[in-house]
Amino acid sequence: MTVRTQTLTLMPTSHWRSYLKLCKIKVVSLVVFTALVAMVLASPPGDLPWVTVLAATIGIALAGASAAAFNHIADREIDTVMGRTKNRPLPTGNITRTSATVFATTLGAVAMLILWTLVNPLTAVLTLLTLIGYAVVYTRYLKWIGPQNIVLGGASGAAPAMLGWCAITGTIGWEAFALFLIIFVWTTPHFWALAVARREEYAKAGVPMLPVTNGVAYTKRSIFAYAMVLIPVSYLPVTVGLSGPFYLIGATILGGMFAVRAYKLMYVDSDQLAMRLFGFSITYLTVLFALLLVDHYLPVHGWAW
Repeated sequence: MTVRTQTLTLMPTSHWRSYLKLCKIKVVSLVVFTALVAMVLASPPGDLPWVTVLAATIGIALAGASAAAFNHIADREIDTVMGRTKNRPLPTGNITRTSATVFATTLGAVAMLILWTLVNPLTAVLTLLTLIGYAVVYTRYLKWIGPQNIVLGGASGAAPAMLGWCAITGTIGWEAFALFLIIFVWTTPHFWALAVARREEYAKAGVPMLPVTNGVAYTKRSIFAYAMVLIPVSYLPVTVGLSGPFYLIGATILGGMFAVRAYKLMYVDSDQLAMRLFGFSITYLTVLFALLLVDHYLPVHGWAW
């Protein structure tokens, strides 16, 4: 009786955790954070529309989770042959494809309903296009067309900041585009660092990532090139009057740290160092957007050129 009771108690918890894994919580958290920062930046200091912010945050989070779940479904076959993904819910059989599809569709539908009714129709439409862009266009097609797949697919990952701005203003301005470009350029060196460390797995799965098609040395040089480009791109919020000297100084320091790490990677044959760069890239983006947030509430901000 005791054993049976324990089994009945543990199974739902395990199942619930499997569905949670479909949502890629860590990835979606960063997505939501960038969108939230954009919402704050789009609002005058001290005049934040909390109801809209809360609704937009929930809607974008659910849409991100839906896209992640659809990504699991689309990648279920290659996930079985990659070491870092073979224990995902679909390859292990913890969740069926049908159940995952229902789950992903439900999350997406609820997200659209919230955004359309409680935020604004434009944000809902753009969020839907972003979801489709990542879950279908990138995952099913762009990922397989060649080594520039991450560059081409980066727009979906960069969109949430633009969605956050649109949620508050109902429009897409240069400020939103500046935030979009930062994440768009950041995505490539971020993901290629992971691809360097996991190149054998991608090769085994038949995914044409840059280190698989063009070699590790070429990929490392490309990572460094993008890290250098990211520095001036990170200054865009200053040029459009969205931030000031505090952010500018912080962005310069962070960009230099990223570039130095990318430069070192070119001359060291170490997958561990590549993973460290991958991890630092997440810290970079998080801190960069945190700087935007802090700068927004400082007495001196909006220092346009």
